[in-house]
Amino acid sequence: MKDLFGNALLDYQNGNYSEDIITSTNISDVDVLPLPYLFRDFKDMPKLEQKALKLAKDSVLDVGCGSGSHSLHLQEKGLKVKAIDISKGAIKVSKLRGVLHAEEKAILDETDTFDTILLLMNGTGIFQELSQVSKHLTHLKSLLNPNGQILIDSSDIKYMYQDEDGGFWMDTNANYYGELDYFLSYKDEKETPMKWLYLDFNTLKLACETVGLKCERVLEGEHFDYLARLS
Repeated sequence: MKDLFGNALLDYQNGNYSEDIITSTNISDVDVLPLPYLFRDFKDMPKLEQKALKLAKDSVLDVGCGSGSHSLHLQEKGLKVKAIDISKGAIKVSKLRGVLHAEEKAILDETDTFDTILLLMNGTGIFQELSQVSKHLTHLKSLLNPNGQILIDSSDIKYMYQDEDGGFWMDTNANYYGELDYFLSYKDEKETPMKWLYLDFNTLKLACETVGLKCERVLEGEHFDYLARLS
């Protein structure tokens, strides 16, 4: 990975903001990810994120922390937070913004235990593929303290396959419909494409049950998205 995401965050943090991140997937057109949005305050966050931050308690692991916005809010509330991200630039920015404990690390390499684990902004994305979900959930479960919780959000993107008549054009021989190829570019440079997973709630719930986790839907968003609490 070239860490174009981290480069973009660093540019914004250092006052060199001139353009935004461009994203697309194998089933969607080009979209703009505005850099200021990645530096938002609590009041500007979607309701799902606000709810998750309100539910967070005690020691917290912020997975895929980005610029550290969630971690900073929880720190201000007095919680003990560890922020991790595979982006070197993101971790640098998080530290520059005041996140006290930030590490460049993948979730499967984490070994500490926590009372709350946060996976927000389509937290199931880091599972990459349906076949990887159980492995990730089993590992996340091993990082929980007694009575701990995992707060994770995602979307059921079935609507993206709907035609004008209300039917669905999904290929029944293809992989799970939430498995996408994700493309990112910044300043005319293209990042290595990556796998990204959107998981509908029922599939997440079933996967949780198979690894011994309870899964409850805490909140539904306005556009097929949801926040779940795993325990």
